Amino acid sequence: MEAEQARFSYTNQEMAGKLGLSRTSYENKKKTGKFTALEAKKMCKIFKVKFDYLFATEDE
Repeated sequence: MEAEQARFSYTNQEMAGKLGLSRTSYENKKKTGKFTALEAKKMCKIFKVKFDYLFATEDE
């Protein structure tokens, strides 16, 4: 997610706005990975990628 956000040059504030969150909430969710299904779906659309790619873990 970090890489895609950087690739699109979106700040945390801009991403938060796109998801309807405060910057603080977005940053906390980014740290924990605990996004709602709707937020995850929106991010996939924003970055034009599939869920499995965006939320892949280091184990995969």
